Amino acid sequence: MKAHEFMVRQVYKVKEYDTVRTFIEKCIEHRISGMPVINDRNEIVAYLSDGDIMRYIGKHDDLIVDSFFQVNVIKGDEDEFEERTRRLLNLNVMAIAKKKVITVPWDEDIERIAAILGKKQIKKVPVERNRVLVGIISRGDVIRHSFKSLL
Repeated sequence: MKAHEFMVRQVYKVKEYDTVRTFIEKCIEHRISGMPVINDRNEIVAYLSDGDIMRYIGKHDDLIVDSFFQVNVIKGDEDEFEERTRRLLNLNVMAIAKKKVITVPWDEDIERIAAILGKKQIKKVPVERNRVLVGIISRGDVIRHSFKSLL
């Protein structure tokens, strides 16, 4: 089975110039945890997920870097959780999104997609054709289509 045969064609996405507020509103409205970031040509330029949000709003401790001749301390968060969450809403999505996006071509085999999702430990993979976003496949999609005829 090929990606285009079972991918979800209605992909929720944000534009590269959107704010994180737009991303979070779409996640809440559609009950999803991540989505591709696209440019005006519908090309995938990044991927933003709930994990990226957690890394930003979570508490960052001081980091001590010890080199042979010098010890440096990189200060963690001095502002409060509420301030970090408020500040995050107005950031551009590209400020925290992952720029190296794992994608699959629209004619990729389901077993290869399963391997990618498992090995890379990601929940979803965007599907592209000629560098343009055409769909998305989740772990659940692979499981449903793999076991549908067996159950």
